[in-house]
Amino acid sequence: MDLDRMLEQCRRDQWSVSDLDWSGSPRSMSREDEEQIVQLFTDMAGIERLASAMFREQERRVEDPRLKAIFATFIRDEIRHAQTAQMLADFYDVHHFRHYQESESLRAFSSVFVEAIHHLSDDVANAYIVTGELLLDIALLRSIDDHVGDAMSGAAMRLINRDESRHIAIDYYMSAYYASDEYEEKQKLKPKLGLKERAQAASTFSRMLYRAQPFIRDVFLRPMEKLDPRGKRLRAAFKRSQLLGMKEKSARRPFTRFTRSLQAGFENPVLRPVLGDVFVRLSGVGPDFLARLYTDEELTRARGMSYEALADEALEAKQEN
Repeated sequence: MDLDRMLEQCRRDQWSVSDLDWSGSPRSMSREDEEQIVQLFTDMAGIERLASAMFREQERRVEDPRLKAIFATFIRDEIRHAQTAQMLADFYDVHHFRHYQESESLRAFSSVFVEAIHHLSDDVANAYIVTGELLLDIALLRSIDDHVGDAMSGAAMRLINRDESRHIAIDYYMSAYYASDEYEEKQKLKPKLGLKERAQAASTFSRMLYRAQPFIRDVFLRPMEKLDPRGKRLRAAFKRSQLLGMKEKSARRPFTRFTRSLQAGFENPVLRPVLGDVFVRLSGVGPDFLARLYTDEELTRARGMSYEALADEALEAKQEN
């Protein structure tokens, strides 16, 4: 990837919520639809604020000044997305049927995740970021926009999706780096954490895993049962995440080995009846999305592709129905 060109694009494509025309009126909708749409945008604002915290941590860690500058624009993107989502929630809250606030599971996960990412290794933080971006970009945002079916939402989502495409491209770029010999050698030279630091990291990671499943269930899976009842878009997003995690034949990083072992255990006909629920809880996703979603042919093909080509393919998936 040409980081100079990417940085130029990030700076060129900045926009403001005032660029959108908020003077119109929402389409007529039922009470059920209005309440669901307002809640979806309310939670979306919280997800985007969480994403800004993740990118802030990445900006702090990377050494390349171009990457630092790119992540700085991503932080601004996510803050702007959160503001836009909240304004969309207000825009569609025509009848004020009830008071809306972020889902409890989202608030609970956000607080522990912001603490956890300070202790997670770079590759682990990036793994959560890229999975979240794939779910948001390929599945949730498109499905929300289709369900709303309104010009205001469509105009906002087009701008948000343009930003998210840059984010996914960099997510895959960073994934390639964390799978590289360079990063492996760098990790070997890092001083070992002390007992106290390791205990704190383990504690926050455990609490994050405990909060992850209800967060993913309430904010992604349950809403998508109505927005995408066949689960096509969610499966497409999770498949991209699985293929990325399996890109290298041999998993170097401990977290990659951990996620692969969860899927392998869940797929094992002996272990699944006994420990299947444990594997699902540790993964944070439902059983339908922990199960292998790719074929042997798709895995072989993915392993033969570059990370940039995989990113391009993920972005193309946004255009599929």
